[in-house]
Amino acid sequence: MLFHRSKRAFAALFALLFLLASAAQAQGTKLPNVTILATGGTIAGTGATSTTTVGYTAATVGVQALIQAVPEITKVAKVSGEQVFQIASENMGNEHWLILAKRVNALLAQPDVDGIVITHGTDTLEETAYFLNLVVKSKKPVVVVGSMRPSTALSADGPINLYNAVNLAGSPSAVGKGVLVAMNDQIHAARDVTKSNTTTTDTFRSSELGMIGYIQGGKPFFYREVTRKHTVDTEFDVSKLDALPQVDVAYAYANVGDVAVKALVASGAKGLVHAGVGNGSLPAKTKPALIAAREQGMVIVRSARVGQGIVARNGEANDDQLDFVVSDTLSPQKARILLMLALTKTNSTKEIQRMFYTY
Repeated sequence: MLFHRSKRAFAALFALLFLLASAAQAQGTKLPNVTILATGGTIAGTGATSTTTVGYTAATVGVQALIQAVPEITKVAKVSGEQVFQIASENMGNEHWLILAKRVNALLAQPDVDGIVITHGTDTLEETAYFLNLVVKSKKPVVVVGSMRPSTALSADGPINLYNAVNLAGSPSAVGKGVLVAMNDQIHAARDVTKSNTTTTDTFRSSELGMIGYIQGGKPFFYREVTRKHTVDTEFDVSKLDALPQVDVAYAYANVGDVAVKALVASGAKGLVHAGVGNGSLPAKTKPALIAAREQGMVIVRSARVGQGIVARNGEANDDQLDFVVSDTLSPQKARILLMLALTKTNSTKEIQRMFYTY
């Protein structure tokens, strides 16, 4: 009698262990939930022939067609898609950014969303990525991805880029790393990456400080960390914003005058980024207009058109005396983004300078 009871107890214990092991295995193979937000761009573009890699039409393919073109992603994630916009990215505006950011934050607040992929045109991809890097309020992965060749082209790079982006967005190793850009089997931080070539597939580079990882075999490998604050650690909140302050960029070059600066002041801009030569130098014909603009209340940020390096405070200009801000290592186009968001919080140049050294 005791033997049979022991045998039944052993069988019950074995069955329980089997169920626990099966549950653990199922949990270990559970696919992440990734939402793809489509905005248009070349990755959704079509050409007249399979050899058309320039002169194609951007933003013609819908999000569901993009997903169906890469059936392999269903093996690595449970994917859903939304068509947020259908535009070429040179037409991306502040209003699009606010809509996109609010939708990203709403989705990431849902417990059944593990990560987000945003398909985007490459012309302004780095700007959208950096904007989101400053305003997304979640540690969950957000990955911005595009392509340099339309979907109809030979060796189109969109499908593999999208597959890699979904893998990255669903990976626990990408949590807390800020907004990422996945292109050409590489992982870039939103703050550092820039488009460096007009047409080649390896155009996205973080040439000064380096990319942060690779994607190989669908798996991300990270090699360095991002040290500047981002996402949940920023002070910016767009949830109640319907518009952003007007901030523009004035580009410096040999023999440049003051026409652009005066025109931007007259247009009502609240801030101006001066993309100076060298270390953000101020040409003699432009400097008086910039000083006058600051005296009228416009916030001036000295940046550089060079593409790399720190713009030194009180280096090529006496920023303390002029009450200017310097952009640190941000490109003019990214300095514009940070200045817009900074102006939603303060007009203090001291505080804005702190933000440029923080983000």
